[in-house]
Formats: sequence, structure tokens, C-alpha cells
Amino acid sequence: MTVTIPKPRRAAATPAPTAPDASGQLSDNDMYDRMVSAILDHRLPPGTKLVEDKLATAFGVSRTRVRPVLVRLANEQVVTLTPNRGASIAQPTPQEALEVFEARRLLEPRLVQLFIANATDADIAALRTCIEDEEAARASGDMRRAIRLSGDFHLHIAQAAGHQTLGRILRELVSRTSLILMTYSPSHAQTREEATACGCREHRALIDAIRLRDAKEAARRMLDHLVRIEAQLEFAPPAADPLDLTQLLGGA
Repeated sequence: MTVTIPKPRRAAATPAPTAPDASGQLSDNDMYDRMVSAILDHRLPPGTKLVEDKLATAFGVSRTRVRPVLVRLANEQVVTLTPNRGASIAQPTPQEALEVFEARRLLEPRLVQLFIANATDADIAALRTCIEDEEAARASGDMRRAIRLSGDFHLHIAQAAGHQTLGRILRELVSRTSLILMTYSPSHAQTREEATACGCREHRALIDAIRLRDAKEAARRMLDHLVRIEAQLEFAPPAADPLDLTQLLGGA
């Protein structure tokens, strides 16, 4: 993932609608996936207050259906639950940011090695598509989409690696990384753009090692990539604009 993120702004589009269950309502997993998608798309910045009534309206369910989803996200440290104050999108501290990147440095070199052992040509082609789409999004100025595609690149490696436990942990870490990048990425627009372009090049270099089935070199390049992203963090969080949860989380 290569991302350096501007101060988040309201997105023009909402997540694609998720098919309801037999009762006509979204399942808990559907609601969870929509919230994670909104975070990965940088439409729910750190500190955003999550009012249960508004979430229930956005999802078309009762408040009691929303609460287990918030608890699940809180267990993953994506949401903060505060007594008498309710829920909000987590605001990672600098220490938490460093811990998340440390965890990713431990996990992802191993995941890319497993990917090389298990990946098909189609899996490698999917990584190339992620990079091409990311570069196109960056060229058009759609940084939110570029960032999401960068995360998808890492998640696809984890998925195709075939290690369900590490893959599940990485998905949580990628969500938390999105919050970290929204909070601590460089504030200067040119710096953000250059970093994103650099990340695309690093992803391409990683694919070169993967294509050659060079597990050791791929692991090294993955580690270097994560180290560079962490090195660009600026621990001075920007303020977030208030957002309309109903618009951001509702179906199209």
C-alpha cells in the first residue's frame, strides 16, 4: 500500500449496495462490510461520531441491530466506544500507528512468500490490474480511489496466500492503516502525490519479484515498501469535517 492521504472530504459516491437477506434487511456482516468500505475509501475520517439512530436509518434496521456491529469494529480497534458518549471512528495515536506498521512488517513478508507458493497466473494478473487502476486513479486526481486500490493490492496478496488467520489479521490492520494515513499522512499535496506514485513503482517492483517466483526478494521488497510508508507519516493530525452518515453508508 502506498498511501499518503489528503484530509478526507465527503465522497460523491456511496458504497455499492449489498444484497439484503431473506427478511429484506442487511445482515450484520453486510453492515460491517459497508462501514469498513467507507473507512477504506476515506469517507469516514478518524473522530467521526457514529450516532446509532443515523446508522440505523442508513442501513434500514433497528438500533439494536447496529450495536453488535459497532462492538465488532471496536474489538478490531476501528471504532471507539465511550461510556455516555457513544461510538466514533477511532483516532489512532502515534504509538498505535507505529505498532500497526510493526505488525504489518512481521506479517506481510510472510504472506507474499505464501502468495508466491500458491498464486496462479490469474492472481498475478489481478495484482497488475490493481496497479494499473491505481495509477489511472492517481492520474485523474482521484486519490481516495488510488488509496483504496493500493490497499486492495495488499489484501489480494493475503487472500491468495491461503493463510486465513494471517489474512483476517491483515484486513483489520489495513483498516487501521487507512485511519492512520488519514490522520498522519503528509499535508503537502505534492508530497502526497509523489509518495503515491512511488508506491505504485514499489508495487510494480514487487510484482517483478513475484513473477520470477523469487520469494526472498519479494519479501525484502514488501518490507522496504512498508518501511517507506511508515517513514512518511507526520504525527500532527488534521481536523475532520462532520459528515452525513446516512448519505455515506446508505445504498446507491
